[in-house]
Amino acid sequence: MKNFLRIAHGVNVTPLMLAISRRPDLWAADTFLRHYPQGPFGEVESIMLRFPERPLGLTEEQVDLYKQNLLPGYDQHESVDQPAYAVLTEARPLVMSIFQAAAGERLGRVMINKIAPGGCIFPHADTPEHANYYSRFHLVLQSGEGCRFRAGDEWTQWESGAVFWFNNKLEHEVINDGPIDRIHMVIDARCSK
Repeated sequence: MKNFLRIAHGVNVTPLMLAISRRPDLWAADTFLRHYPQGPFGEVESIMLRFPERPLGLTEEQVDLYKQNLLPGYDQHESVDQPAYAVLTEARPLVMSIFQAAAGERLGRVMINKIAPGGCIFPHADTPEHANYYSRFHLVLQSGEGCRFRAGDEWTQWESGAVFWFNNKLEHEVINDGPIDRIHMVIDARCSK
């Protein structure tokens, strides 16, 4: 595969999954991605662990500047810990081990995304400014048969406990035709290699 690369497998995700199951309220605490105008995440629930400061009430021109990382006063590469990161303490060692394995130099966005059976992430490519700056890694917390991930012309399926990099510069999408929620932790890392 050229658009995906397995980094690890067999990661113990049970403690984090148990912690998430004890705090279902976290799925509704931050709906920024789900409600982002014309965004591909309308069918996704997210728990934000780290995310950039988000300016509100921008004009269309300012949104374009923000996406290019040119809006004065905002650096979309600078992510800050969100309240859920302090609550889901089981996430931190997983994030840090993946960051270390990737030879990360700067930790960016970290979020947990859930797609219910029958749901999807619509086809899109991440903004060039962000995708050129950060590498994107996924830790599969839960997945099953029928959940497919596409980047470019490649389709793949991943098992729980797998860690992989994928090329988010390419158009990508996820389709969950399986019987269970698809839950991934997404980690952005600035890497020198």
